[in-house]
Amino acid sequence: METIQIDILNPKAKKLLRNLADLNLIKINKTKNKSDFSDFLQKLRSKSSDEITLDEITDEVEKVRSSRYEK
Repeated sequence: METIQIDILNPKAKKLLRNLADLNLIKINKTKNKSDFSDFLQKLRSKSSDEITLDEITDEVEKVRSSRYEK
């Protein structure tokens, strides 16, 4: 199976695609927009009660780098 992404420029093309799907020649999958991911991140961030400081971020980055380069 091959997957491709298309941009529909003419509404008639959408109807043609639906007809192909009805004939079981293709399957139409709905994809999430990039904004959905952004909304998800915003929701995760809103649940956090603590603000992360720049020092905490720097410490975490340094830990990951040191563990990566130890190998």
